[in-house]
Amino acid sequence: MLVRHGATSWSASGRHTGRTDLPLDELGRAQAETVGRRLEGRSFAAVLTSPLERARSTCRIAGLADGAEVHEELAEWDYGRYEGLTTEEIRAEDPGWQVFVDGCPGGESPEHVAARADRVLERVASLGEAAGGNEKEPVVIFSHGHFLRVLAARWLELAPREGRRLKLDTGSISELGFERGVRAIATWNS
Repeated sequence: MLVRHGATSWSASGRHTGRTDLPLDELGRAQAETVGRRLEGRSFAAVLTSPLERARSTCRIAGLADGAEVHEELAEWDYGRYEGLTTEEIRAEDPGWQVFVDGCPGGESPEHVAARADRVLERVASLGEAAGGNEKEPVVIFSHGHFLRVLAARWLELAPREGRRLKLDTGSISELGFERGVRAIATWNS
């Protein structure tokens, strides 16, 4: 299960928020409470969270922070020089720019983010094996929009650039799973 953190002042304004450690805003806290209600009563093999405050707060407010493991690999894309800028501001100097295709100067490339996502998927697989492969107890991950979109693309065995096709709202829950033994998206952006 994938949970995108709740809203922040920068997500509301469309600013690329990679490593800037912003708190949730009022809407973001309400979204985290909703996530908690939606996940209430479910058990998880593990709870993993990004080290950034907005993801950790979403996890905490949702009531899943006890025993949650913080993983650096779950941090948002490093936007380098584009940190804090909107897509329109970036495209004013780099027309046609797409983060999932072009990456960010002074930050991460799509391939670097995909390598992190692949390591997370390996970690999740090892947690599932340790729990006896019990599909009734999924792993839940609290992370960030662009990173989770790449993670989903990699789950589907697609190139990281295909994450651009997977819109993901703040405070949303998605589920990755299998359909007849083939990796699939069970629910997206719910």
